[in-house]
Amino acid sequence: MEFTTGGRLEVRVTPADVGKRVSVRQLTSGGPGTEKFTDTVGVLTSWDSGVLLITRRTGERVRVPEAALVAGKVVPAALARRRGPAATFEELARAGARAWQPVESERLGGWTLRAAAGPAPGGRGRVGFTRRANSVLPLGDPGMELDAALTRARQWYGVRGLPAYVQVATGAAGTQEQLGAELERRGWRSEVTAEVRTGALAPLGDRDADVARVRLDRAFDESWLRRYQRTGTPGPQVRQVLGAGPSVWFATVPGEGDVPAAIGRCVTDGRWAGFMAVEVGPEYRRRGLAGAVMTALARRALEEGASAAWLQVETDNDPARALYDGMGFTVHHHYQHFRSP
Repeated sequence: MEFTTGGRLEVRVTPADVGKRVSVRQLTSGGPGTEKFTDTVGVLTSWDSGVLLITRRTGERVRVPEAALVAGKVVPAALARRRGPAATFEELARAGARAWQPVESERLGGWTLRAAAGPAPGGRGRVGFTRRANSVLPLGDPGMELDAALTRARQWYGVRGLPAYVQVATGAAGTQEQLGAELERRGWRSEVTAEVRTGALAPLGDRDADVARVRLDRAFDESWLRRYQRTGTPGPQVRQVLGAGPSVWFATVPGEGDVPAAIGRCVTDGRWAGFMAVEVGPEYRRRGLAGAVMTALARRALEEGASAAWLQVETDNDPARALYDGMGFTVHHHYQHFRSP
């Protein structure tokens, strides 16, 4: 808790603190002697028309009426991290972008417009493979007013028959809470929220896992794709995105028939090893196969000189989050994909 009932409550935040991390308390209900309060911690992204907009670490936006404020103060920009490798948001964002490389890209100032599209099944237009390779990565100033930059982005994706997305991070020093608030104000809507987690690589490689069953290859085959895609026929953009990266490895655990029991992908990039596409067939779960895939890939990344690990997991994927908790991965920041109205 940021406030105690025994201390004096003061509102020590003002509109001049927009962009800073704050903690506020508001009166939500009750009369004298039965008051109820709600505390909110996050980045103050706007203060307009008597309403404060605060973006939590997860990207959730909370509106607080100025008239309901009973206490507020500026707090440190980021909580102290006690576990996991030290890393800046931008370092991880760039490592993630190199692990999910688009088929084509274009710079717009400090923004990167990314696309990896192919024809949709049945001739229904085009479809992009993974939002991470089909979204704007806004690391810096676009070199023009925001509305002009968003118009350029919509035009760029429109020419390619794709919706415009912007990837926005929250919850760490240097992330983009204010950009997310501006997009929301313009009618853009968040479709996906994910966590970026980090962890030490050596403990992952030291795990006692049945790695003898895991085959590692520089390329994937049709069998690997059948487990990854599950349904449909992958287009050439899928193969290009999955195969691109500084040092890419694919893991396969054979199963019965022509579909693997489990698969995974790892991209080694300097000190970082990024883990993705870890999937286990429903009939093979609870046998330690995901752990075996992660451990085998970690050992190969250690051999290539990596020392730290990262991964991305959607916030509603509770089984995967529990798995990564047990492997020592902790949340570094969150990101959302905002879609143009």
